[in-house]
Amino acid sequence: MPNSLNPFELIARRWQPSARFVRQAALASVVMAVVIVVTGGAVRLTQSGLGCETWPKCTDDSLTPTSEMGIYGVIEFGNRMLTYVLCAVVGLVIVAARARTPVRTSLTRLGWVQFWIVMGNAVVGGVTVLTGLNPYIVSSHFLLSTALLTVAVVTWQRAREGDAPVRDLVARPLRQLTWLLVAASAALIVIGTVVTGAGPHAGDAKKVDRIPLDWQEITQLHVDFVYVVVGLTVALWFALRAVGAPAATRRPVLELFGVLLCQGVIGYVQYFTHLPEIVVGAHMFGSCLVWIAVLRVFLAQRERVELPAVPGPGGEHEAVQAVESAAPVVEASASSR
Repeated sequence: MPNSLNPFELIARRWQPSARFVRQAALASVVMAVVIVVTGGAVRLTQSGLGCETWPKCTDDSLTPTSEMGIYGVIEFGNRMLTYVLCAVVGLVIVAARARTPVRTSLTRLGWVQFWIVMGNAVVGGVTVLTGLNPYIVSSHFLLSTALLTVAVVTWQRAREGDAPVRDLVARPLRQLTWLLVAASAALIVIGTVVTGAGPHAGDAKKVDRIPLDWQEITQLHVDFVYVVVGLTVALWFALRAVGAPAATRRPVLELFGVLLCQGVIGYVQYFTHLPEIVVGAHMFGSCLVWIAVLRVFLAQRERVELPAVPGPGGEHEAVQAVESAAPVVEASASSR
């Protein structure tokens, strides 16, 4: 056996995952990215943020929670253990993408980006505990989880398409409007973390520092951005319909609008019922769904087709040329829908 073979090549010789398996592994990473956000929120909402008083151990003398720590230690430690499950799923994405023939280099790279985000966020989680739930560190912990979710969704999309060059399905002004929607949605999420850092759910029963802002005023700013995102969503749908854009680009916009309506209802319920834990948890879950829906709107406006298989030397170059020569036909077909 040649010495140049690395572990991934050895796996590829013995296992050839199907394209469907790679897609399912990528989807599993999206699900786990959402789970880690929701369970992290559950830790805070059950006042278990300092259930394990130190890191990486649970106590100075024990890796796992002790009976004296009660349910708070179990909840915090359980959330830490989910990081290992997340790593396993991301590792499966990397191995499956690397083992498949032909190798999907882009998927492998995206998988590694997920892995390093998970590792970095684990360290930030430890710093969160060591700093006594500093609200700014807590916010960065959530934003890194959102970054992980972003890369996971992009990986899932790339697993469902080919490797040809990207081709836009809508005109540049519509892409610019979509970029504005993405930016406003990102700002909405960032402001939401500030609301969390200033709000009453500190994450632990003991005295924990909060962001020194009036959380109700920040909440109003958060609501204002909700209206901005809803308005941009409606404007984008009408614009796509007016130019006769493909149905595949309009459908995700309607899905986003539906998710925003549900999230808005949850937001108003939690505000007028004085932030009950279960409703706040549902709102955190909804924020993940909103961001996924926004990313799907963005990704639906471009496509990558499969490269034709061209045998022989220079086949890959000829395949790219074949795709590029077919571009006018594809674009004409897209514009006619």
